[in-house]
Amino acid sequence: MKKLAKQNFPSRLMEIPQPPTQLYLEGELPDENEYIYLTVVGSRKFSGYGKEACEKLIAGLTGHKIVIVSGLALGIDTIAHKAAIKNGLKTVAVPGSGLDKSCIYPSANRKLAEEILARGGALLSEFEPKYPTYPANFPQRNRIMAGMSRAILVIEATDRSGTLITARLATEYNRDLLVVPGSIFSPSSVGCNKLIFRGATSISNSEELLEALGIETEKKKEINLDEIDATDDERKIIALLAVEPLARDELIAQSGLSISDANVILSMMEIKGFIKEVAGEIMLNF
Repeated sequence: MKKLAKQNFPSRLMEIPQPPTQLYLEGELPDENEYIYLTVVGSRKFSGYGKEACEKLIAGLTGHKIVIVSGLALGIDTIAHKAAIKNGLKTVAVPGSGLDKSCIYPSANRKLAEEILARGGALLSEFEPKYPTYPANFPQRNRIMAGMSRAILVIEATDRSGTLITARLATEYNRDLLVVPGSIFSPSSVGCNKLIFRGATSISNSEELLEALGIETEKKKEINLDEIDATDDERKIIALLAVEPLARDELIAQSGLSISDANVILSMMEIKGFIKEVAGEIMLNF
């Protein structure tokens, strides 16, 4: 762990109205000139929809120089850090405490903090190393997360969620505010839907997220099945996946193949390099 010299603070942090006067770092911050920092926040009491949305959106960032910033809290923060690690993205955790192992909050995520460091990520805090967690720490911590990033992505938020503090800071700091829409019947999405109504950018897939971050995505190539050295059943699978990635069960159901036959075919297609499986969905690999 080291105390950063001010000239080494993330440059965006020095743009906010009340920049930190000190920062402690464990690990290494990815180069701001090479990587885009994206803060991902959401409810601690997440829904299945929120978890799936977070994992799928982050999985779609694979291969790009994007750093996932979050607060190491239970809920969406934890899901975001783990999804980043799973998909080979760097991640930075900004806990609401000092960075000494005895103080990391919540204690259940101390192993996750270690894994973040082991995978080339970092832990960052303006609190003294052994400073404990207090409720007032979190709004203060949130300004660090919002300030150091180009954009803030809100996955889920109730009408009174603490996540909305980070969303408000995003607009105050002139950061892009990106929000996942949700059901009008879900309390977990009331805050998100209100943010979109007030002008936040709605994000429904990874392509939209990449575009919002200023990253050009490759246009989908038209696939000529006649040029592919594949069996008829493999061509059927390719045609289905050319429309969109699918979960294994859904893909098998749409293919009309038996489960045993489909699993054999999918295994062979993966060996041939035709397909890959990412975050529970099968997609084309060309």
